[in-house]
Amino acid sequence: MKLNDHILLWNHVFIQVMDVRHKKIEEGEELRTYRLPASAFLYAVRGNARVRLDNSIHRVERFHVLHGGKGMCLSILAEEVLEYYIILYKATLALPSRKEIAQLLEKENPFQNQYAFAPHYPLPLYDKVKLLEQEWREASGLGKLHVKALFQQFVYELLQQLYRQGIEPLKPDLVSQAVAYIREHFSRPMTLESIAEELECSTGHLSRLFKNKMHTSSIHYLGQVRADRAAELLMQTDATLQEIAERVGYPDAHSLSRSFKKYKGLSPVRFKKEREHHAQKQDQDMPQTMLKYALQRTSFARYTDIDYQYRYNAEGDLFMHGRVKITAMMIMLCLSLMLGACSAPTNTNGSSQTKANHTATSSNSDGQAAVQAQTRTVKTLKGDVEVPANPKRVASDQYMGHLLKLGIIPVGVRSFMLNEAWIDQSGYPKEKLAGIKDLGEFPMDLEELTVLQPDLIIGSIEKNIDSYQKVGTTVFLPYWEGESTAGPLDKFRRISEIFGKQKEAEQWITEYEKKAAEARTKIQGIVKEGETVSIVQVANKSIYVLAAKGGNYGSPTIYQTLKLPPTKKALNMKEGFENISLEVLPEYMGDHIFVYGSEDEGANQILHSELWKGLPAVKKGQVYMYGSFSDKGDEFVMEDPYSLELQLDTIVNLLLAHKK
Repeated sequence: MKLNDHILLWNHVFIQVMDVRHKKIEEGEELRTYRLPASAFLYAVRGNARVRLDNSIHRVERFHVLHGGKGMCLSILAEEVLEYYIILYKATLALPSRKEIAQLLEKENPFQNQYAFAPHYPLPLYDKVKLLEQEWREASGLGKLHVKALFQQFVYELLQQLYRQGIEPLKPDLVSQAVAYIREHFSRPMTLESIAEELECSTGHLSRLFKNKMHTSSIHYLGQVRADRAAELLMQTDATLQEIAERVGYPDAHSLSRSFKKYKGLSPVRFKKEREHHAQKQDQDMPQTMLKYALQRTSFARYTDIDYQYRYNAEGDLFMHGRVKITAMMIMLCLSLMLGACSAPTNTNGSSQTKANHTATSSNSDGQAAVQAQTRTVKTLKGDVEVPANPKRVASDQYMGHLLKLGIIPVGVRSFMLNEAWIDQSGYPKEKLAGIKDLGEFPMDLEELTVLQPDLIIGSIEKNIDSYQKVGTTVFLPYWEGESTAGPLDKFRRISEIFGKQKEAEQWITEYEKKAAEARTKIQGIVKEGETVSIVQVANKSIYVLAAKGGNYGSPTIYQTLKLPPTKKALNMKEGFENISLEVLPEYMGDHIFVYGSEDEGANQILHSELWKGLPAVKKGQVYMYGSFSDKGDEFVMEDPYSLELQLDTIVNLLLAHKK
């Protein structure tokens, strides 16, 4: 890193000295894997030791200086009595700062860099660090002010000598640090945001680096680590599922079982049984449990695992149904082979074969017409798919609200669909919806899906489609397209085309557009001629500005349905949103601001900042908070007809309340 850039960043950050310690380690003693809680300077004044900082090993003698960033692992083995000072500090970018400063900090971040050297002029550093520790211990008000001044003098002297001696700081390997942190703390609650905060970097930067190096996300890797550890405990101990869940970071056995299936392909109980009996999977096209239902005897043991309770109640029916179906399939296959053998001509001449094929086609034309009448062809991004004309058992990982509005009650859906805000207002009796099977998260549980025997599956994520197709006829209908999403009315039309219910869809769309026109009349004049509207989402201390097209979280209702005018920035976004820093927020904000997610824990830091308070829309009181996080869900997450109706009412009521 260039000296000028290094100095520039030190001049643009707010420094908080966290701790100053004077320590001594006796010969042969060891400090093991101390994870630095903040950026740190270690200054040795006597003795020598082997010091490990993450993956780098240094031989430290008197007057050596080391620097490491927050989250790095420090280990010390004293070869002689080692006396040293350690200064822990935190550097925060002062607000407001220029965009290029924020970008430089993310790219270089000297406060996370690692370096070690022996200064040519150690005594000026010694004088300052000794006085610094003394003032820190006294901890008077004036003394704390002096601490900051002394720390800045120490840094100035150190940087001057560092660059004169040509020492090149090493950038930390953030991915290795993240991996080490995950493997060390997997049993604690953890998010991408908490990992990034621990390593003093942005979530976006860490996410990109992690995916590029590990070819997966940090949270997916965390789940894999937890599943691997749970598997070890299953095989090596007699601990209960609840005990294992608490040990590997899950609140209960149910959460563990669901996550375990996602990573290992089967439940913890089944995993343990399979390993104990050294069973091998024999059919890649059928989940292991269903294969056993088809081939084993009916005398099943009663499972006590939480994931298998439903099997004990209905196991006999499931077994018989699956067995009859597979037997019937085998009989049909045998009959087909016999008929083919009987009808095949003995003459292998090409013209005779063509004539025979023509005859067979003519004789079967009536049967084929009957089959065709029971199916329809649907065009998808993965090609044409022949689907049942009137499917009775539909499973879907999205679009539950769309299906219900068309009069279709699915047999199984993704977990999230069962807790949406609109369900109580849909008008469907609870007993009808109670039979919908919870199929877990993405991808839907293949084992449970197979048991349901759907005649049509709708999948919204491309990588899951091949797995679904092994269970039944599958239509790929993406919810997101890159970072954007199709308009909600277009989504509804696409769903209706799969089922041949375009008429029903258009009828609802007509009614909805009539309601929207009435709503626009009600709010007329609140957003005046020439004014613009912005929509921001604040989440996990990050700011997302939603685009005029392709956005989510109510942006289609605000921009397309109510026709409120977006800013030029929102109009020119290539994707459905942009993740921006607080410093550039004024460039994106219009005369009226809709804020989604103001109840998020990370929102306060943004919404109480001086920069936010200085926005014209905020000063005029033209800010509208919406989006509620409750047990009943949030109507702004999905874009089905029921949610759209609720969104329209919510936004109109917000504007009318401000009008009063």
